[in-house]
Amino acid sequence: MVRPSLDKHHPEVFKSYLATARTVRSAAHDAGLDRRLLELVNLRASQINACAYCLDVHAKAALDNGETYRRITLLPAWRESNLFDAREKAALALAEAVTLITDETRRDEAFNWAASHFTKDQISALNWTVITINAFNRVSVLSQHKVRHDD
Repeated sequence: MVRPSLDKHHPEVFKSYLATARTVRSAAHDAGLDRRLLELVNLRASQINACAYCLDVHAKAALDNGETYRRITLLPAWRESNLFDAREKAALALAEAVTLITDETRRDEAFNWAASHFTKDQISALNWTVITINAFNRVSVLSQHKVRHDD
């Protein structure tokens, strides 16, 4: 059986997701969050969800916003790396906790860590960012979106 491409079969729903993503990005910007940090969060959630399409999109966006190839490469090992500062590590912990939502202890620890580095508005915007990328990961994985060979 061929899976339906969700964005093609219900384009109005997908367009609303795209509008949501723009609104979330705007809220994060208004809360004072750097786009580079948001792209790290998007990448980390996409790594956990094994979404090749979103990894490709957000790696390019991260590089376009000043991220380095080295840090992107080391992102799965962010806890062991000294290339990420405490604030970034708190955001990445939150991204993992929201993506792997069934671990309540991890979630509580991540929220406490985030509270020492971010305002409530920023934590909310980070959560919305992770929720949004998780939704896009699922749409892309279930629709079998392919990475484009445009290099």
